Amino acid sequence: MHKKIRTAAVIGSGVMGSAIAAHLAGVGISCWLLDIVPNSLTAEEGAAGLSLQHPKVRNKLATGAIAKLKKTNPAPLYSEVFADRITPGNLEDHLGELAKVDWIIEVVVERLDVKKSLLATIESVWTPGTIVSSNTSGISINEMVSDRSDAFKAHFLGTHFFNPPRYMKLLEIIPGEQTNAEVVQYMSEFCEKILGKGVVIAKDTPNFIANRIGTYGLMATLSEMLEKGYTVEEIEAVTGPAMGRPKSATFRTLDLVGLDTFVHVAQNVYDHVNTEEEKKIFHIPDVLREMVARGWTGEKNGQGFYKKVKDESGKQILALNLATLEYAPTKKVSSASLEASKAAKGTAAKVKALISANDRYAELAWNLLKPVLLYSAQLLGEIADSIVEIDNAMKWGFNWNLGPFELWDAIGLVKSVQRMESEGNLVPGWVKEWIANGHTSFYKSEPGSTFYYSEGKYKGIESKPEIISLKSLKEQNKVIISNSGASLIDIGDDIACLEFHSNNNAIGEDILSMISRSVDEVRNNYRGLVLANEGRHFCVGANLMLLLMEIQDDEWDEVNHIIKTFQDTMMKLKWFEKPVVAAPHSMTLGGGVEACLPADQIAFSAETYFGLVEVGVGLIPAGGGCKEVALMASKHLPNPEHDLQPLMNQYFETIGMAKVSTSGHDTKRLGFMRSGDFVVVNQDYRVYEAKQAVLRMDAAGYKVQLPEKIRVVGDTGKAILQTAAYTMRQGGYISKHDQLIAGKLAHVLAGGNVPAGTYVTEQYMLDLEREAFMSLCGEPKTQQRMQSLLTTGKAVRN
Repeated sequence: MHKKIRTAAVIGSGVMGSAIAAHLAGVGISCWLLDIVPNSLTAEEGAAGLSLQHPKVRNKLATGAIAKLKKTNPAPLYSEVFADRITPGNLEDHLGELAKVDWIIEVVVERLDVKKSLLATIESVWTPGTIVSSNTSGISINEMVSDRSDAFKAHFLGTHFFNPPRYMKLLEIIPGEQTNAEVVQYMSEFCEKILGKGVVIAKDTPNFIANRIGTYGLMATLSEMLEKGYTVEEIEAVTGPAMGRPKSATFRTLDLVGLDTFVHVAQNVYDHVNTEEEKKIFHIPDVLREMVARGWTGEKNGQGFYKKVKDESGKQILALNLATLEYAPTKKVSSASLEASKAAKGTAAKVKALISANDRYAELAWNLLKPVLLYSAQLLGEIADSIVEIDNAMKWGFNWNLGPFELWDAIGLVKSVQRMESEGNLVPGWVKEWIANGHTSFYKSEPGSTFYYSEGKYKGIESKPEIISLKSLKEQNKVIISNSGASLIDIGDDIACLEFHSNNNAIGEDILSMISRSVDEVRNNYRGLVLANEGRHFCVGANLMLLLMEIQDDEWDEVNHIIKTFQDTMMKLKWFEKPVVAAPHSMTLGGGVEACLPADQIAFSAETYFGLVEVGVGLIPAGGGCKEVALMASKHLPNPEHDLQPLMNQYFETIGMAKVSTSGHDTKRLGFMRSGDFVVVNQDYRVYEAKQAVLRMDAAGYKVQLPEKIRVVGDTGKAILQTAAYTMRQGGYISKHDQLIAGKLAHVLAGGNVPAGTYVTEQYMLDLEREAFMSLCGEPKTQQRMQSLLTTGKAVRN
């Protein structure tokens, strides 16, 4: 038997250990963070009269790590308050606490002897049934516990988080030879459902799956570069988005990871692989060793393959010449193949266009892609049992858009294998046999199902009810109604989902029309409605280009009509007699927020960046955003004796400074999270959890929301808000135009020129919003801000 995980202990408070503790705390798991006891005092500690026996000294490594979590960017914590769930300690005074927790995670230095010694110490207090795991990135799981008891081995496994744990989806689970199968199954489900991870099962081989293939790809790239004389910029141009990989491509990625870390990982593979061919590719180039020796290890030391400098023109990025080890300004790279890739839509088309061209960079792309595909095929069965595990590991761990076998399908399996063999490459026998049996791809799809190569035949990918794919449902003809901006999709159990799919999911007339039509359709035929999509961002706001065009043409009646239609549509959604749940993710800004607030509940993805940011383009929220925050304040303090002003001051600052949440949890700090709203950690479960919320409300006998009166702070409250803006202006923190916008915002949030404590209608507040919005649209400086955002992607400060 094994314990269900409710509490944990992380041993090792370095960057990775503390970040893992932060992620556990973020999903509600209280944990200890333990480290060694220091053997010396700092000057400050001595001056304060502390001794080596003082708890502050003995726990300082963990205590300092927890404090650092609150300052680190990107933030390891969903919310700073979650740090309170982490208790600092040390391995001497708090060793006994390990007997009380449900999961112990070892995150100490990557040395086998240190890990074996620690695991022996853990077993001395270990309670049978407690799960123990190592976060090692490559040391053998079996060797670590070779001296431990069979009972301990049965509850021990590898849990390799990728850094940073909050943001990186991949978690490799590595069972040992004697790990209990139930423990592996439980941890796979726990890490997926509770921690929100993409779990792959790896074998106990050097560097497991993602780092094995990823490191191979990076070493192969360095080898090609040094042999053929390519520059850093040329490699970056080819190995970034053109090949379906992140913008950080190869060398920015290495600078972020740290060259010393990369060398350690590559050396680990070199030391443990058996063939001379593999040892050759994992041999560390002299230039890399020289860079590490010089301390040029990447961003943490200020320089690596790139170096940032300041000159008369400002900040400049220099790139390293590996032949001379001198830095020079970066140069732009272009070619027919790169332009063809850029013009193609979708990763498959981009990669195919890139390697199909006939120039220097097409040749480079092929020479970098080919060895990775062949190596991945060679390792099938050795590092993982399934091509799906390998593909997912590379997508989730290295942020590739397509895994190696998906990429192979994209460029044409049969044709590419013919090219490889014509160039003298050895293609694994199972690949040739697969093709000989008449197959032209590793994957194939049918409506609602995907199949993949498995031991000589196609095997279906198991579907999980918690994962609702809108793309798959559309392929199954589950679209109810649709237009250019949005679609209403049947997601089962008589629940419909409204999906935005306009450019950047910006809200325009097409989406507003579809919201209105969807309400009518759901009213007649469904139990409730979910608002969700699978775009890169949920919604970046309203269609600013359309609005600016109408303003510049002096079509003021049309501008008024656009805003009034937006407001009316949001109110139709709010007063709908069926339950509505919004499920935002990633960037949810401006009009995107205003589309969520009318919903009965909001199912925030953990990574939701939520804010009313209209002041950045010289406007204020006018799709109900101001009205909704005023209503939330009024409902939060319903007693007329309660002072609304402090809460309204907070909302005024939040909107006036265009504050955006740093996570779904952080929406609470900004005042956007209501009592019924919740956070979904696993992004893949977002639509499912929103659907379940709709079903719960329907089963409970949903009652339609009714129009509510809003208690406002009125003219005296407005004066306080405007005084705050005046003070900011006098201090030089905001411009004159910023102060004008703030004055309009204060007027609306306060409820206009009415006495404090007056109750007003929602429509009254909407009218105030629209009037203020229209007046700001007429301001030349607002139009300049709008134009700047559309043309440069940045709002001008004027």
